[in-house]
Amino acid sequence: MSDTYHWWQTGIVYQIYPRSFQDTAGNGVGDLNGILERLDYVKSIGVETIWLSPIYPSPMADFGYDVADYCAINPLFGNMEDFDRLLEAAHAREMKLILDLVPNHTSDEHAWFTASRSSRDNPQRDWYIWADPAPDGGPPNNWVSFFGGPAWTLDELTGQYYLHQFVAKQPELNYRNPAVRQAMLDVMRFWLDKGVDGFRVDVIWLMMKDPALRDEPVNPDWDGRNTQEKLIHIYTNNLPEVHDVIRDMRAVLDEYGPGERVMVGEIYMPYDQLLNYYGADNDECHLPFNFWLILTAWDAQAVRAQVEEYEAALASDQWPNWVLGNHDQHRIATRVGPAQARVANMLLLTLRGTPTCYYGDEIAMQDVAIPPEFIQDPPALLQPEIADEIGRDPERTPMQWNAAPNAGFSPPGVQTWLPVAHDYAQNNVAEQEIQADSMLNFFKALSFLRADEPALHRGSYATVSSGADQVFAYRRDAAGHASFLIVLNFGDAAHTLDLSSAGHRGVIEVATGMQRSGELDLDKLDLVADEGLVIRLT
Repeated sequence: MSDTYHWWQTGIVYQIYPRSFQDTAGNGVGDLNGILERLDYVKSIGVETIWLSPIYPSPMADFGYDVADYCAINPLFGNMEDFDRLLEAAHAREMKLILDLVPNHTSDEHAWFTASRSSRDNPQRDWYIWADPAPDGGPPNNWVSFFGGPAWTLDELTGQYYLHQFVAKQPELNYRNPAVRQAMLDVMRFWLDKGVDGFRVDVIWLMMKDPALRDEPVNPDWDGRNTQEKLIHIYTNNLPEVHDVIRDMRAVLDEYGPGERVMVGEIYMPYDQLLNYYGADNDECHLPFNFWLILTAWDAQAVRAQVEEYEAALASDQWPNWVLGNHDQHRIATRVGPAQARVANMLLLTLRGTPTCYYGDEIAMQDVAIPPEFIQDPPALLQPEIADEIGRDPERTPMQWNAAPNAGFSPPGVQTWLPVAHDYAQNNVAEQEIQADSMLNFFKALSFLRADEPALHRGSYATVSSGADQVFAYRRDAAGHASFLIVLNFGDAAHTLDLSSAGHRGVIEVATGMQRSGELDLDKLDLVADEGLVIRLT
């Protein structure tokens, strides 16, 4: 790895779900002016980069991931002038802003699809994936939607089916058509010309499908519940040709200065496939998202094994990244509990690589139980019998700012688009800002230390044997700078550890409880339950 590091390597990425961050219009939905209003807060917690979930015009069949116009702003969130002000304000604060790009599919209300479905001989017919019915009149093959049911919908006007791997209002673009590729590259240039710092690319590994539309094999281990899991998806994801598309996208970013604009790819893959998305010549995604902290059982040895496997697999010019939560996954404080959420954040902010945080995780927001009448997420509505497993509304609820009605997210008396948490009066930003040992102040301590110390934001990684099954320890080192030992207790038992292999003395810089400090003997280190320590080696 070069001694020169880019902003997307050394800083923290913070995902904002715009519907749920701050409502300034008084309609129960967050907006761009709300993000602008809270920009100083985001800066104050040590975040350098904001990633915005989709803000484009959309009928909201999948809450913005059904795009009706790639080069405009949804009036629900504001207008282009609002966006320009937000971007300018972020840059004035030396912050970066990246957008969600959704190239795999559009809304069925996009002008491209309106033209495509108007007739079989329309010039844009081949911009989407159309197929004749099967001999029995049914769908062309057995492909299924991620959200439940077939991945095909019959268009009565033209007598053909169109493909959608999500809801029927999200038809899939045909990237075997060069005109489609060019149109999406032009979309990227539109935003890059405005000064956007890059893109998080939605479902990037799905952008190519089998041209023969062959049936996918049945998964012999399917449990009969989530219909998307009943097939093995060898013809709808991770096709080799997708890398040609991604290289074209990367080339556009590099037009604006190599390394200056970033592409983050959403890819749920094991490491042996995930790392292919860096590109054979490191010419694809700068950061193929690594979701294994979310997907791995919360166990010290399991997490340690994931970290070691990833570190061993990465080439010297491939920069690591880690993700704890996002808009598609249950919140970390719900998955592992509030005490271990501190351990998890210490892990995220001290591993080698770029960390991505989800709004509200810095105050340990938890999933909110959504009454059936308030459920809005498409997969939960389409498969209500497993809504509690696959529904994504619980992790998308309004940000908890203070103890005022609606948690300070919307004005009093306004019905928020999703319910606020019942505990918002106790668990909110304002309350945690004045508690010295709060999760928020713990997060800030970690993020500021990470920014100040080269070993933590760009140094090397090495596992340290702890001698305890539920303790994970590792060193971070940078030549000419201080070295650090991180010790994480994933369990509810106390331990006395011999960590003398990492050094003999150290000073606690950050402790999960925010009350422990001072010098330590590393050959006899006492660690309490659910405790994590960042130790400066002396």
